[in-house]
Amino acid sequence: MAENGASSHAASSPLARAEQFVWLTARVLEQRRFAYHFLNGAHGTDGAGGDDGADAVETALAAYGNADGGYGHALEPDLRGPVSQPLHAGHALRVLDSIGRCGGLRVERVCRYLTSVSTAEGALPAIHPSQRGYPLAPFVPVVDDPPSELLATGPVVGLLHRNEVWHAWLFRATDFCWQAVESLEKSHPYEIQAAVAFLDGAPDRPRAEAAADRLGRLVREQRLVALEPERADAYPVSPGYAPGEHHFAHDYAKTPDSLARSWFTDEEMARSLDFLTHDQQEDGGWPVRWRQWAPGTALEWRPIVTIEALRTLHAYGRQIG
Repeated sequence: MAENGASSHAASSPLARAEQFVWLTARVLEQRRFAYHFLNGAHGTDGAGGDDGADAVETALAAYGNADGGYGHALEPDLRGPVSQPLHAGHALRVLDSIGRCGGLRVERVCRYLTSVSTAEGALPAIHPSQRGYPLAPFVPVVDDPPSELLATGPVVGLLHRNEVWHAWLFRATDFCWQAVESLEKSHPYEIQAAVAFLDGAPDRPRAEAAADRLGRLVREQRLVALEPERADAYPVSPGYAPGEHHFAHDYAKTPDSLARSWFTDEEMARSLDFLTHDQQEDGGWPVRWRQWAPGTALEWRPIVTIEALRTLHAYGRQIG
């Protein structure tokens, strides 16, 4: 690499290197999100981007919106095509939450969409049958009568509760989440992450804390977390996951105030965050650890993963820039 001001700046900090990666590879939405969180104020401080920055993120997100109140157009990169899907809606709500805009008429429209695609139990399927005919990850099957999935429902319900959104759809969906979380026995990392996302926002805090305590024991007993990242190969990979698709403490406890944080000692958490810090690649981005099935989806996912890695590191007080 030539020794010049730009390359020196790019190598000067994790944030600066990530910025170069984002400008080189990211969609407009992730460019706007990166600017909001890291460039328009104090590095990594939610809300640092101000109203103008939030408006820019919301405008970029709107390009993925559909007339039914949902979102499509590969907002969640593993689902291609224009049709609305529950996983796209969950992704959109996480973006709105991160900029302080998860409320009002915009979320009312999303809740109407969620109502329209709910199962008989009032919960969400992972994939609505309307996806059929459009490209999607081969590990995500499309069926005519899809079951309710905690994977799709838990993060949405938890996030809406945390933002004090009240909608008729939430009542049955919340009941489904409680039943699903409290009956989990044999599980896998992504399902546990969905359960944590629900519990972190559930309004019944004593019940949530009790459920989280049980899940923490389950995660350790079933070895669903690689507590020694440097020896990750010594831990099992869940069936159907990609080779080497391990999960670490920071994947469950994305912020220090998550209920999952109590699952890990300070030393275990520090090792996990050290691993996350050193996982930044030479090009400035963080890697995608799940199974990749098309070049374009891998390229679209990496900026998303990079932004979330930086946000997690900042939340724990790690120096990023």
